[in-house]
Amino acid sequence: MSKTTAVVKQLEGITFAGKSGSNNWVMMDGPADFGGSGAAIRPKELLLLSLGGCTGSDVASILQKKRIKLDGFEMNIEADMSEDHPKVYTKINVEYVFYGKDIKASDVERAIELSQTKYCGVTAMLQKAIEITHSYRIVEK
Repeated sequence: MSKTTAVVKQLEGITFAGKSGSNNWVMMDGPADFGGSGAAIRPKELLLLSLGGCTGSDVASILQKKRIKLDGFEMNIEADMSEDHPKVYTKINVEYVFYGKDIKASDVERAIELSQTKYCGVTAMLQKAIEITHSYRIVEK
């Protein structure tokens, strides 16, 4: 088993900077009414971006290996959050949007399935606590 380490440093109030094995810093902050300056992403929002980055890189890689040419690819991620503290995500939906010509639904579906069930570690971790659903659209260009 391998280990990953991370360090998170307080800069001021609830403004933090963190980095891990890649040695790249990420800023995190909160709203002014909670002691932050509203100048960076919120920590929980990073979870959504992590999910999108993980599954997106899987799907893009799988489609590239299948020689599927995309003119563009994006994900719209929507999360429901509980009203009471601790405020947690209770459901996340990832909508994959593919742009291009002659993109087969079967190729897209297989790439998403492989990411969701085999490759994306963020999905594997989060789905133990949160319902994660997905959908996709192919936009002909």
